Amino acid sequence: MDRDITLIFHNQGLRSFIEVDLCPECPREDDKGCCGYYSPVFYPTDLAYIMLTKPGLIDDIFRRPHLTILDASVTVNSFIDVDDDGYRCQFHSRQGGCQLPLKLRESVCRHFVCPGIAWWEEVSLQSWKEFFDRLTDYEIATNNELAGTLKERGLTLREPGLRPLFFETLVPLYLDRIRNLPEFITRHPAQEKVVLRRRLVFGKDWRL
Repeated sequence: MDRDITLIFHNQGLRSFIEVDLCPECPREDDKGCCGYYSPVFYPTDLAYIMLTKPGLIDDIFRRPHLTILDASVTVNSFIDVDDDGYRCQFHSRQGGCQLPLKLRESVCRHFVCPGIAWWEEVSLQSWKEFFDRLTDYEIATNNELAGTLKERGLTLREPGLRPLFFETLVPLYLDRIRNLPEFITRHPAQEKVVLRRRLVFGKDWRL
């Protein structure tokens, strides 16, 4: 079965993301798709953005069970899916998919497009491939820099009593860091919409 798939690439700096109109009708047909194979990890840039836009989500994240909390990141570990093999992300709803808007998700969840679409193989989209490759490296470097500064100041997410000061310190550091973004971000188009025709297969034949 062939189908036209619409993708919209959004350059929004460290909150860049890719929209895919196929997701609500995921060919895996298991009501969780890629969300059953990954546990989201929130790093300093994610946590700072959430604090600035939806601070209540921070409390929601830290109230959840089955977390892995490190000095400057928190992983919301998936649960074993009792109704199917594999796991299920804690943010995934059977009725509506991910409960988080795209810009509030961490980078893997914002950037991921399943291999069956393979947009990165299109010659016309190589500039976006380079953009997201460079953005991934830039985000990692920025998160490491922020984490290092917080550690130097004796702040860690492992200690609940230090978390208010951790976030109070993190937000201005983040805002200062994003004031001067690199040229590969500032000179790249803000958005592009493309339609790709792909052959769909279903169930586990559709690779993730």
